[in-house]
Amino acid sequence: MTMEYATRYRNASRIPADPGRPYVIEQGEGDRAHLFGDLITVYAGGEQTENTFNFFTVEGPKGDIIPAHLHTDTHEVFYVTQGAVRLFAEGPDGKQLERTLTPGDFGFVPKNCPHAYRMERHHTRIVGVAAGPGGTFERFFETLGTPTEQLGLPQRPCVPEPHEFADAAAAYDVRFLPGLRWRTA
Repeated sequence: MTMEYATRYRNASRIPADPGRPYVIEQGEGDRAHLFGDLITVYAGGEQTENTFNFFTVEGPKGDIIPAHLHTDTHEVFYVTQGAVRLFAEGPDGKQLERTLTPGDFGFVPKNCPHAYRMERHHTRIVGVAAGPGGTFERFFETLGTPTEQLGLPQRPCVPEPHEFADAAAAYDVRFLPGLRWRTA
């Protein structure tokens, strides 16, 4: 039996809207959205954690780099459980890091640090956690993407209109950096 909870983000959700209540979700059964060629599944968001952190997965095929961006109030974790991800990040000193993460590898990007990533292998899965004083950004994915009940990757990429990027980014602590170039190999 699947329980459906309404949240302020969705008419129906598989995760309870109120904090302080234990719950369990089977693999893949969180709130799902397609964005580009990826499937994003939220298991815990700001509404469950009083905006202290979120927990989500991103699954996708080998593909293009996710555009450079930063979060002014949010720290972000990348933990790879399947496939490979190339993580690009830049510290406050301007020094850039580029590393390929494989299952079991962990990457951390503090707030205000530009970063991007690219799936290096098909069937890649990242566990993401974001936390910070300004709240969480997990609803960015379904606001910019398309909420879905489908468990797998989208049949066709879900590409938002250009004006939608600015609206979603402003609402969810995402600042795109179109001029940033990675100097790493």
